[in-house]
Amino acid sequence: MSEILSPALILFAAALLIGPARGHWRTAILLIAPLVTLWAVWQVPDGVIGTLSFLEYQIEPLEGSPLRRLFATIFALMAFGGGFYAFRHARWYELATAYAYAAGAIGVSFAGDFITLFVYWELMALFSTVVVWCGGTPAARSAGIRYAIMHLLGGVILMVGIVGVALQTGSVDIQPMLATDFSTWMVLIGILFNAAAPPISSWLADAYPESSPTGSVFISAFTTKAAVFALILIFPGEPVLIGVGLYMVMYGIIYALLENDVRRILAYSIVNQVGFMVCAVGIGTELALNGAAAHAFAHIIYKALLIMSAGVVIIRTGENKCTNLGGLFRTMPLTAVCGIVGALAISGFPLTSGFTTKTMISQAAATEGLVAVYFLLAAASAGVFLHAGIKFPWFVFFQRDSGLRPRDAPWNMAAAMVFFATLCILIGVFPEALYRFLPYPVTYQAYVAGKVIFYLQLLLFSGLAFFLLLPLMRRTRTISLDTDWLWRVVLLRIANAVSTVLLALGTKFATLASGLLGSLRSLSERYFGQLASEESGRRGVFARDWPIGVTALWIAVLLTAYVFIYYI
Repeated sequence: MSEILSPALILFAAALLIGPARGHWRTAILLIAPLVTLWAVWQVPDGVIGTLSFLEYQIEPLEGSPLRRLFATIFALMAFGGGFYAFRHARWYELATAYAYAAGAIGVSFAGDFITLFVYWELMALFSTVVVWCGGTPAARSAGIRYAIMHLLGGVILMVGIVGVALQTGSVDIQPMLATDFSTWMVLIGILFNAAAPPISSWLADAYPESSPTGSVFISAFTTKAAVFALILIFPGEPVLIGVGLYMVMYGIIYALLENDVRRILAYSIVNQVGFMVCAVGIGTELALNGAAAHAFAHIIYKALLIMSAGVVIIRTGENKCTNLGGLFRTMPLTAVCGIVGALAISGFPLTSGFTTKTMISQAAATEGLVAVYFLLAAASAGVFLHAGIKFPWFVFFQRDSGLRPRDAPWNMAAAMVFFATLCILIGVFPEALYRFLPYPVTYQAYVAGKVIFYLQLLLFSGLAFFLLLPLMRRTRTISLDTDWLWRVVLLRIANAVSTVLLALGTKFATLASGLLGSLRSLSERYFGQLASEESGRRGVFARDWPIGVTALWIAVLLTAYVFIYYI
């Protein structure tokens, strides 16, 4: 039995121990548990490790493969880095919930059947909702409720699809498929909910920035990347994903450029980057799937680095609007440098991790003759440099001096940022260190002269456009309408209108019911009343004393009627 226990259970156990532990014991649990989990991840061999019977189905709670170990590895590393970043500042229940959330992601990585995957999937939804609520503000509580509703809806859709697939095939094993019928479409839609795909992409930018600065680091890493993992595993080569991914890429750029809130900029850029991965899954070749997996790995690192940098700024200044920040590089040089490394990595700048992974996806599109897809992804790379590569560090650290003079990051936050910045550069300089762990053999060469020059030109001209259009890039105190307007405003107004109508109908019904009850009471007093009639010496018709002869006559009449009706 013990050999089929998932490494995720180590982090679950750590989450249970974080609360009771105190002081250095809690710190030791936070830092050691992810490393032990990482060791356990690499002890899982390829193939299914035992089975269990559940509802006449064989479930496989632990299955190993290079793809599964790759995602479980980055999830464990993210738990370690996030714990190191947060342990001196986050509350114990936020840390415990975040570790349980990370455990759910690792559980998804090793799930060999749909039932196990769904259990861990819903645990992720539960614990990530609590992480949002740990923001501790009214806005965080409201956003957490909306977040929970969206993920519960996605979970219901996913379960409908899983049940349908199980009934059709007689098995719950996870196998590659295409969306060809109702059940497989439901599975795909349920996964795309977690990937923040259209038209419900806005849940991510709605919820993530409302969590605490430490909680944002965790919540940025697991949900969408677990969805990418599930798409690689279940829907490789699904053509509809190419269009979905391209939509996400452009959507994320546009809304990030419009945004003024630092963390909302980075939240929209998550949608943008996940779009690259979804598009790669839709292409479906070995090179494209390697690119999706590698880019997910790199994205978790550089996105965590960016959110860590933003989190330090928010903690030190109490400000999260670009219009209120600027000139912070003077007193926060380390945070600024780490933020710049993350910004260059997300932009795909040569010698950073983003370049060695994102270009795999573009190359896969070119190899398959998808010229339009290739050029759209190239244009999107320029757009990423605009909103995350330049806009975030410029407005936070280098624009006109805001007069703020905050201290630089605390030592643990600084160490966590340096750790992730180092990984960004190492993967960029030595990409083979990551390529060797990808699910398929890699012959791709990232550093080809023509490719490097092309991307340098693309990014540098994008930077030039930013500064030429700088007046247009300055944000004002506005609100960008997104698709969540439909359920946050329209549905709310409809619900209020329906509530008003129901209240009016209820009042009318209560008046009618009161009148009807009054009439029934009057009739009751008239025919059966005794208390009120005793005062006047009179009784109701059926409350009087009847002579025995009349009683006998009524009995005879009723009995005759009964016999007559019976025989008819």
